[in-house]
Amino acid sequence: MKKTNNAPFSQQFQGTIFPAPSFDPVMDAQMLGGALQGMECNKDVLIDILTQRCNAQRLMIAEAYRNMYGKDLLMDLKESLSHHFKEVMVGLMYPPATYDAHELWHAMKGAGTDENCLIDILASRSNGEIFQMKEAYLMQYQNDLLQDIYSETSGHFRDTLMNLAQGTRQEGYADPAMAAQDAMVLWEACQQKTGEHKNMLQMILCNKSYQQLWMVFQEFQNISGQDIVEAINECYDGYFQELLLAIVLCVRDKAAYFAYRLYTAIHHFSSGHYETALLAICGGDVQDY
Repeated sequence: MKKTNNAPFSQQFQGTIFPAPSFDPVMDAQMLGGALQGMECNKDVLIDILTQRCNAQRLMIAEAYRNMYGKDLLMDLKESLSHHFKEVMVGLMYPPATYDAHELWHAMKGAGTDENCLIDILASRSNGEIFQMKEAYLMQYQNDLLQDIYSETSGHFRDTLMNLAQGTRQEGYADPAMAAQDAMVLWEACQQKTGEHKNMLQMILCNKSYQQLWMVFQEFQNISGQDIVEAINECYDGYFQELLLAIVLCVRDKAAYFAYRLYTAIHHFSSGHYETALLAICGGDVQDY
């Protein structure tokens, strides 16, 4: 993922998967049908097609597949594949909001809570994405996302997640005069570390616009002589610390945050078709198409 605007708080990015030129969903569906037949599915064909079509095109392929075979492509992928490769291929077939809802559900309803999944999703999504995610969560699981977060997490970590899941961050608003005041509140929160100060800290990080927070972080550096990331690392710990850091890093450069998370998650871990699929998703560039 690449930033396409030099403005420090711009969140406009180019992805690595682009709409395929000369796209033919019927032909793609036919090739996938052939790849999924028999005892051994042709995983290379799955990778070549599904990792090189944008999400909207993949959904059109699924519709063509249903019309052609009278079967659900998502279910056929689930039945034919296994392990991590299955997770990647199946994940590609979800609309973004539905996939977020799927991941959040499994993060909270499995054996234990996957706090890192909650952090990655809720710290990085826009108000619109959070709204769509909550709607998808309710439709898929007949549960309220906020209620599940409340029941599955605790403390200031829970409070911050709940705040993010409200989807009430200011958008496109920046007040230079207020930035110094917000920075002072953050500095005091890092020094005092009381429950009240933690609440004030998370309220600023969860509700101020990205533009505002960019100025706040600059003012924080001026006031304290310290970068906000260093201060959070020194003053807090646990998942509350990780969530605060994720918010700050996403404000600064969301693409860089996820690049680091991908590197630490799959470094020396992936292999085979799973690795091939991940590289196909991550390695594309607009000049290659």
